[in-house]
Amino acid sequence: MDDLLTVRRWRRYGADRLYVTQDSGRPVGSVDLQSGEVVAADPGMENELRRAAQEFLRADVTELVLPATTVRAQEDLRRLDAAIEEWLGKSVLATGSAAQRGSSVAQRLDRLAEEGWETVHDVPLGRQGSLVEHLLIGPGGLFTVTERRHPGERVRARGRTVTVSGQPVSYLRDCRLEAARTQDRLMAAGCAQIHVRGVLVLQGELDLDVVATSPSDPLAVPRSDVPAVFRRMEPVLDEARVAALAKVARRRTTWMG
Repeated sequence: MDDLLTVRRWRRYGADRLYVTQDSGRPVGSVDLQSGEVVAADPGMENELRRAAQEFLRADVTELVLPATTVRAQEDLRRLDAAIEEWLGKSVLATGSAAQRGSSVAQRLDRLAEEGWETVHDVPLGRQGSLVEHLLIGPGGLFTVTERRHPGERVRARGRTVTVSGQPVSYLRDCRLEAARTQDRLMAAGCAQIHVRGVLVLQGELDLDVVATSPSDPLAVPRSDVPAVFRRMEPVLDEARVAALAKVARRRTTWMG
């Protein structure tokens, strides 16, 4: 493990997360400051992720660099939960664990592993701090998967327009651009004849009627339809192709151009 960890806060499109990376730029994982969910890129590094998030919340800064050390899992879990609770209020954690709230999109996508799918979480797209939440590669193709959560709010999608409580948001456009950038980076890394499609996962009081008129148009689906929406897709990639694409996708150099 690298000697230093960097913690950055990311607040866009209704999301609020901490992202932790090693000194080399390799992702350690993320902490969702709205739900308290912790997603480690490597289960063996979850302790480091929790400690780094805890120190960031205590410091109240925009970015924090700290040395990596060995920490105790249960102690860090209690401290991180307490730190998030202090930061955002008890209501955030009062809804229960991730299992009680319904599994996260990351967990739902990971269920596809036994069916030949590969998932790469928190992909660093370029050098400006942009992140692809989930890159899914499997029999049905390649997909960037982005979640936008608006519990209790009216989310309406028609054509290429999404509104939240009556206010237009750029979710579909952003999803389309993210998929295009991801495709460009994979092709630049040597992945020929590929197509990456964006998938927008929505949570809230949903009224969805998005009809894709071309393969470049993103899909908009409720979280409850993940991972089933991918299981229904016609196979377009064989096992060897999926493995080869996933190998390229997990290389840090693929994304840093």
